Amino acid sequence: MIRLQQLIGLPVLTINNGKKIGVVKDAWFDEHWKLKGLVLEYAKWFAVKVRTVQWSAVLTCGDDAVFIADESQVVTGKKQLLQRAYCMGVVQLKDMPVITVTGSQLGRVSDVYFYPFQDTQIVGYELTDGFVSDLIEGRKWLRTPSDLNEVLLGQDAIIVPAVSESELEPVAASNVRG
Repeated sequence: MIRLQQLIGLPVLTINNGKKIGVVKDAWFDEHWKLKGLVLEYAKWFAVKVRTVQWSAVLTCGDDAVFIADESQVVTGKKQLLQRAYCMGVVQLKDMPVITVTGSQLGRVSDVYFYPFQDTQIVGYELTDGFVSDLIEGRKWLRTPSDLNEVLLGQDAIIVPAVSESELEPVAASNVRG
């Protein structure tokens, strides 16, 4: 399992010559919040375009770098195409509240977990209640229900079953990075 924030800031290199293509700035998702690709930094201020790499073009994703076959996998497009992204889309996953169907807020999304090459569906959320609460109580981890129809990944909130509150687990301090 990999945390999305472990990817942000990693260099993207070509496997055949080791050329640095860019640095991961964000990730974007489809309408079912399945990882579609990575967003690379763009050198222009107030840019209306983004550079992206489809997740299917990623050959290897390690602790220190992401590898793609060659530069042709990088596509430049309009920023508006990023409807759902972790931190820069029209709908942003970062800091989105996670609320049970009974109306209890479990926290806000601080990170997401997924299996990089088995499937790119989000398998869990790291939740925060804010800086002070994180220091005192620590962050929480919520596994995504196996039946994805039980979760509503909306525009302004993630709605989960009431039982999710009892399924929260503490995040080990050694796992919290970034």
